[in-house]
Amino acid sequence: MRKMWSVFKRELASYFISPMAYVMGAVFLLLSGYFFSIILLATHSASMQGVLGNMAVVFLFIAPVLTMRLLAEERKLGTDELIMTAPLSITSVVVGKYLAAVCTYLVYLTVTLIYPFILTRYGSPDMGPIYCGYLGMLLFGAGCLAVGLFASSLTDNQMVAGIIGFGLLLFLWILGWAGAVVTGPIGDTLANLSLLKRFDDFQKGILDLSSVLYYVSFIFVFLFFSARVIDSRRWSG
Repeated sequence: MRKMWSVFKRELASYFISPMAYVMGAVFLLLSGYFFSIILLATHSASMQGVLGNMAVVFLFIAPVLTMRLLAEERKLGTDELIMTAPLSITSVVVGKYLAAVCTYLVYLTVTLIYPFILTRYGSPDMGPIYCGYLGMLLFGAGCLAVGLFASSLTDNQMVAGIIGFGLLLFLWILGWAGAVVTGPIGDTLANLSLLKRFDDFQKGILDLSSVLYYVSFIFVFLFFSARVIDSRRWSG
């Protein structure tokens, strides 16, 4: 646990030393603020449903950028060999780096809490769906970051890692469309595997434990894949 904490602190510091976290944060907050303003002015409704949906789509693009360097940079610089030979488990490295990315995302998400505050200041919103929506945003974003980390484990090129991550996330997004076209059990399965489809219930204020379990399992699977990719290089090397 102490070693994982060391990796976490190092990665979190590296995020906020470089301009990347600030640029991505600015993009996320500017776009979410734009959607909040436009939707509020258009609907005159004290609701966050449409805003959170658009925020999720925006983060689908940002997550691969936040994670593309996490493991790819280690491989490019050759420091991954030090990790493999150090008294540090691969799980500690993967989880520590992942939690640093999630913590960075949490900073962005926390800033957006100003939107519900504005709604409560000038209206009477139903806070239940808002709380549920933010829980969904947290789980959805954490899932996207797990995919991005896995993509970063596959290559030593950050740009390639970003493209692979975005491609995987886009595929997991459009699975919901395929589920709407294909009928029967196959269609239902495809729809249930979609990242955004699972987010819909949270967005509507429905707390479905199966969706929570889906995201937790999803994150675990991609972190496991990332660790196995690194471990395979240890034995092949």
